[in-house]
Amino acid sequence: MSRLRGAVVRSLRASEPPARVVDWAIAVSVAVEVVSGLYSFTRGTPSGAWVFWLHSTVGLTLAALVAFKLYRVRRRVTTAAAWDRFTPLSVLQAVVTLASLGTGVFWVLGGNVPVLAWTTLNLHVGLGLLLVPLVLWHLRGRYHSPRDVDLDRRAALRTGALLVAGTVAWRATETADRVLGGAGRRFTGSKPTGDLYDTETEGGGFPVTSWVADDPDPVDRESWSLSVRGLVDQELDLPFEAIGGGDPDAELAATLDCTSGWYTHQRWGGVRVGDLLDSAGADGERARYVRFTSVTGYRWSLPIDEAREALVATHVRGEPLSHGHGAPARLVAPGRRGFQWVKWVESVEVRERGDAMQWLVTLLSGFD
Repeated sequence: MSRLRGAVVRSLRASEPPARVVDWAIAVSVAVEVVSGLYSFTRGTPSGAWVFWLHSTVGLTLAALVAFKLYRVRRRVTTAAAWDRFTPLSVLQAVVTLASLGTGVFWVLGGNVPVLAWTTLNLHVGLGLLLVPLVLWHLRGRYHSPRDVDLDRRAALRTGALLVAGTVAWRATETADRVLGGAGRRFTGSKPTGDLYDTETEGGGFPVTSWVADDPDPVDRESWSLSVRGLVDQELDLPFEAIGGGDPDAELAATLDCTSGWYTHQRWGGVRVGDLLDSAGADGERARYVRFTSVTGYRWSLPIDEAREALVATHVRGEPLSHGHGAPARLVAPGRRGFQWVKWVESVEVRERGDAMQWLVTLLSGFD
């Protein structure tokens, strides 16, 4: 057994890139993981599957890099006399990194242990974001210039081999997921609601979730109206009944894919945004985007061609929307993630440019 262990250790040591290459590869991998993870929130169609592939591959490569790093510094960590003021935070960074990687793999393999209102995927995202300040602080204390990195041909090959191994490991987890019964998981990583929630107790058969602080009082349908403004010939103020509140004018089957890690296929009823724009006479020369704004101030913009195919929904599964699902009306945008399906919509604005501030407003909406 000791001979086998020794052979394994020697093999791993032979495949390990130089120390500073490992250190910088970890920093770059964390950056790629954060950027690709956040960007994946905006990808809801199969054409964006490459983002999730990249995130998974680099994540598993990061696991190998962290293993090399921990093995190298093990004596420094276990010897109290070797500690300095940066060591405790470095240990915390290692713990958070392993927890983030572990929760990600656990989710892919079909696991989910809710923590309060968070799924394991939410926890994975939160831990990943926590890594950003920890890595920056670690670099402050242990920084070495990239010029000092001894990246020769052999080191480059070893680093590339780790990426290949990460790709193979990702494919193995995908296979294991299918074997373990996770075939219902979408390319985004989201799972059917029935795998995560008791859908019988959720309004509309799927969970009620809100983004950040969005939690308005119920909106009175009788006094509510939908405004259509901006680059139009005629501004409109439409009461609930006029957009299909009683009998929807249009229906659309679409998948709501939430960044909390669940998805649901539903049939929605309401009025097509394209019909609203035609009724208002959208400017064909200058109109490029359509912005949808909630009573909370939350908003999101879509390119006008995409917006025309979207729906301002008043119904789901043939029943009026509940307050938690965005009543009186919400945006249904096929191919977009759930947080872009604006709830409690009160205005539709035709614009020449997109809304550069929508990300900031999205994070602040709902706060008094």
